[in-house]
Amino acid sequence: ARGEPKPSFRANWARFAARGRSIRFLVAVGLGTAAFNMQDIILEPYGGEILHLPVGATTALTAMMAGGALAAFGLAARALGRGSSPHRLAAWGVLAGLFAFSCVIFAEPLASPWLFRLGATCIGFGAGLFSVGTLTAAMNLETDGLNGLALGAWGAVQASCAGLAIAAGGAIRDLVSTLATQGALGSALSSPATGYSFVYHLELYLLFATLIAIGPLVRSARRAPAASPDRKFGLAEFPG
Repeated sequence: ARGEPKPSFRANWARFAARGRSIRFLVAVGLGTAAFNMQDIILEPYGGEILHLPVGATTALTAMMAGGALAAFGLAARALGRGSSPHRLAAWGVLAGLFAFSCVIFAEPLASPWLFRLGATCIGFGAGLFSVGTLTAAMNLETDGLNGLALGAWGAVQASCAGLAIAAGGAIRDLVSTLATQGALGSALSSPATGYSFVYHLELYLLFATLIAIGPLVRSARRAPAASPDRKFGLAEFPG
């Protein structure tokens, strides 16, 4: 309203950061988003260069990831409709990501394109669960009237970390692969697959860090009272 006071962004942010575990939540969002997106521009080249998949097969990976994400959206809608904790849902997405990147890593030594395809599908599934879970958690944050700031912070953290992770993933792959093929990392690692594997392992570490950040939020959600039946996905239903 025009007659209401208009605090500065700094004042509003201080209020938001002081509410419970808002900063921990944003740290979990940033780490998880970076973990799922670092592979964005190297997954298809990995399939083509390392697993020798044809162009059509590597392009199909995008559809597999999208299919995994759509399955996650459907599962998330069902779980949240039954009152599941969005933090726990996001944590399950992280666990799915750990399985997914393990499949992608082992696809190269086992020369298994199907294991690689399974991993790509599970990356989409885990990222879908994580995104829906954290978005719903952002909607449910107790922000003392600063819900718009909470959603804006979620979007800003996610977009920033995704962009930085995608750029870093490509740069790290190029650097490590160059060092490996030149023999700078030893004969055991003198393969172009080393750069890809380095990035995938880094994503695993980021997912473990995400679990550490989100764990207390899952535990606190267990102690929270159940949501009222007139609320779904963190939003009150409108009459009619």
